[in-house]
Amino acid sequence: MVDTVTVDIYFSLRVLLTTCTANANANANANGDSNVDSNGSSNGSSKEPAAKKQKMNQETQTQTEIKTQTESKAEKEAPVIIDFEYMKQFMKDVFLTYGCTPEQAETSSEVLIEADKRGIDSHGLGRLKPIYCDRIDKGILWPNKPIHILKETETTALVDGNLGLGLYIGPYCMQLAIDKAKKYGVGFVACQNSTHYGIAGYYASMATDAGCVGFTGTNARPSIAPTFGVEPMLGTNPLVFGIPSSDEFPFIIDCATSINQRGKIEKYARDGVDTPKGAVIDVEGIERTDTEGILRDMVLGKCALTPLGGAGEATAGYKGYGWATVVELLCTAFQSGPFGEDICGVDRETGKPKPMPLGHFFLAINIESLCSLDTFEKNTGNLLKALRESKKSPLGPGRIWTAGEKENDARVFRTGEQGGMKVPGALQKNMIDLREAHPELKEKYAKFPFEE
Repeated sequence: MVDTVTVDIYFSLRVLLTTCTANANANANANGDSNVDSNGSSNGSSKEPAAKKQKMNQETQTQTEIKTQTESKAEKEAPVIIDFEYMKQFMKDVFLTYGCTPEQAETSSEVLIEADKRGIDSHGLGRLKPIYCDRIDKGILWPNKPIHILKETETTALVDGNLGLGLYIGPYCMQLAIDKAKKYGVGFVACQNSTHYGIAGYYASMATDAGCVGFTGTNARPSIAPTFGVEPMLGTNPLVFGIPSSDEFPFIIDCATSINQRGKIEKYARDGVDTPKGAVIDVEGIERTDTEGILRDMVLGKCALTPLGGAGEATAGYKGYGWATVVELLCTAFQSGPFGEDICGVDRETGKPKPMPLGHFFLAINIESLCSLDTFEKNTGNLLKALRESKKSPLGPGRIWTAGEKENDARVFRTGEQGGMKVPGALQKNMIDLREAHPELKEKYAKFPFEE
């Protein structure tokens, strides 16, 4: 993963070295040190060694300046590692400041901090301000709304989140599905009028922790263009499964049905790097890589993400398109929910923000209703172990992972050896902005660890 400092240093070096070369050439020409006369032919000037020496001295001086500047920049902007408990408490306090109940604040901060623990930096602290706080400030999301069960049977339920905090609505719905599964073997909950619910893998983990197979998905503001289309019509719509295993970690597949999701592109922007080619297409059918421009044009509906497989059919983009549609249907058909432009978050005529009523679904299957949990976990573990121990590519990293393993590795490292989460400069600024905007936070967090 490329951090902000590395990217900044790289570009600083490239720009300054280019400038240095240009200046050296200009100075040489201005002083008559060029070995080409006015007619463009070589004149064998005796000043050439002096010009080369001058250029070398200038480059050496510039490189020294670069080193000083980049070291200073690195020292100033280097990510600071902060304890997870501190960061979770900060996020909880932010939610309390915005009017959440203690239970809502605790659950919501837990979902976010778990993303950072698992190495899913696009969905943790990085989303606290722009996705939750800013939307509350804009009046398109409400921090403390009741959850209503509209219809219910022994095994199913239809829930209305009333545009409350999805980080709390999501866990409520998955727990309801788990409770039904534990009693009747299976539980399915559809939810309407919710908002962004964080990492979908969190809900799959809730199910596996309870001895269930978990399945969940959510729609989102339109970002994916249909195969052979350029208009954003479908959300990044993750299709997520959780399966218990005898391994130290469950099998958790949590991924968008697009090549990249918006949160990853937002992280590219924070890191100052280009978006990989093939992940975004604009209204002209051109594949885009300019991250800042992509984020701007996505809001305006002028570019779209490509589905898994990419644009067109050559690399089977229709598969990702099909799966994204499945999720969209399960998030709208039960709920009679909106999709497309109705959940884009922006009034195209006025440019003002508007609510995004999202749909979710949650399925839990109680394993003990079909076989013993121990047997199931051993069977799962045997298969996953066989995959990891299969023949490796001589050109690869020498290791094969199964879904959920890298997130577990990140969690073990970050909560252990690393001792916390890295908070880069952009997120430090978000924390400061939140503190300065709320007296309660300013009083409790007079100085953050990165300000010491």
